[in-house]
Parts: sequence; structure tokens; C-alpha cells
Amino acid sequence: MSLTPNYLENRICLNVLANSVENAKACYEAAEGHVVLGVLSKNYETDEAAIEDMKRYQEATNNALSVGLGAGDPNQSQMVSRLSGVLQPQHVNQVFTGVGTSRALLGQDETIINGLVSPTGKVGIVNIATGPLSSKAPAGEVSIETAIKLLKDMGGSSIKYFPMKGLAHKEEYKAVAEACAKYDFYLEPTGGIDLENFEEIVQIAVDAGVKKIIPHVYSSVIDKETGDTKVEDVKALVEMMKNTLK
Repeated sequence: MSLTPNYLENRICLNVLANSVENAKACYEAAEGHVVLGVLSKNYETDEAAIEDMKRYQEATNNALSVGLGAGDPNQSQMVSRLSGVLQPQHVNQVFTGVGTSRALLGQDETIINGLVSPTGKVGIVNIATGPLSSKAPAGEVSIETAIKLLKDMGGSSIKYFPMKGLAHKEEYKAVAEACAKYDFYLEPTGGIDLENFEEIVQIAVDAGVKKIIPHVYSSVIDKETGDTKVEDVKALVEMMKNTLK
């Protein structure tokens, strides 16, 4: 199984949540394979239960598994690292301080590991205090350049920029995208992204020259009745991804 996500035109890969193995498979097909499917560690009582279940997702989607925290919960950081070391997924979600542990346990450089940083209200400055203890401390505000280089030091692949609140932090997001392009780092915009703002958010990253972009679209495309990610919405998102690369 491949350890590398299947990017559209080697640039963009969608990230949506999978409510079941069947839903994961349907979304994978709807996205023409250009997707990683989030399964949340927080939903499992034990590592063993998570590993057993997540292996089914891997088999159904050519390993397009994204091991998730669960609403960015920093307390899931260690569990995500342990699961990832065993499962060898294509994609791992981490808080800033968990990246080094995940990379060490993975034991290879191909799997994408993001590191969560948050907007600060200041262009060019991000908050890296997103770990289990640091998230309860005063914000750790550093330049986006420093955040990227710290993540590179730890073996990270990308900035997970959360919570974006859609385009509420547009100028800050543009600066993050420009820095990711400049310092050869990937970008994962997350939070409040929907069918209305998705294309503009991805286009900003494409225009900035970011090499690889993994936009996360979660609650806005989930069917409230079934909990499934809507297949038709996934198809629409992939069409928008194609539009940004024209």
C-alpha cells in the first residue's frame, strides 16, 4: 500500500471524515482517489480497537487513511502517534508538540504529518502552543517562518492552520500560504470550510505557489441525519479543486 496521498495533478488532496468503511469507500471513489479519509482516534476506547478498525479503512481505500485527533483534541496526541507507528497511514494529524513523536514512531519520511498552528490576529504570526499542556498556557506566538522551520526540525510535512473560521483570517492565511511556498512546506487549511468558500481558500494556496495542499472539509459536508460525509459534496469539491489548477 502506498504511503503517499494521491494528489490531484500532484498538488491537492482533499481531507474529509469517514463515518464508516462504506462511507470511506464511497468518498474515495467520488474523489477519484484524490482524498485522505479522517478516522478519529477519540472514537476508540483502546489502541487495539482503533488499529483493528482503521485497518479496514486502509484496505477499502488503498491506505488513504488520515489518523485524526478528534476536534483537534491535544489529549489524543500520544494515541495518534502510537496508532500511526503501527498502521503506517498516508496522513497523520498532530498538535505542534506531537510531530516529532509521530515521525519517530513511523520510522519513515513518506507519511504526511501536519502540525497544528492557530491564527493570532496578527499577519505573519502564528500560535504554536497547541499541545496538551501548552494549549492551556499563554499563546506561543512566533513568526510563520519559525513555525515552519521548527516543524521541519521535528520531521513535519505541513502546517495545519486551524481554526480558520472560513475566510475570517484571510490576510493571515495568505501570509501562511506565501511562507509555505517560500520555505518548501505543505499547507492544510482547516476550520469553517464549506462549499461556498472552499474554492477561494484553495485558490489562495495555489496562487501562492504552495507545493502540496490538503484542505480539510468536515462538518459542512456531513449529512446531519446519517453522520456520513455526502458523496455528492465530495464530487463538487473535487471539481472545485480542478478549477483552481486551470
